[in-house]
Amino acid sequence: MADELETGDRLIRLEEVKRRAGLGKTMIYGLIKAGKFPSPYKVSAFASRWSEKELIAWINDVKDGFEGKKRRI
Repeated sequence: MADELETGDRLIRLEEVKRRAGLGKTMIYGLIKAGKFPSPYKVSAFASRWSEKELIAWINDVKDGFEGKKRRI
């Protein structure tokens, strides 16, 4: 738990998620529904935020392909 507090985790807005993932809102919510994208956290009745760490982990997984295939360089 001490490591978690030291490194921290930011909650980020949809606009930043879209920019970093390179996806649009419809695609993001479609992937969430399919269980292939991190779900947002409801921080209030009108606001959702994503974990930056979960998004980074998803991006790293995508780099290897959804089926775990390594990309040739």
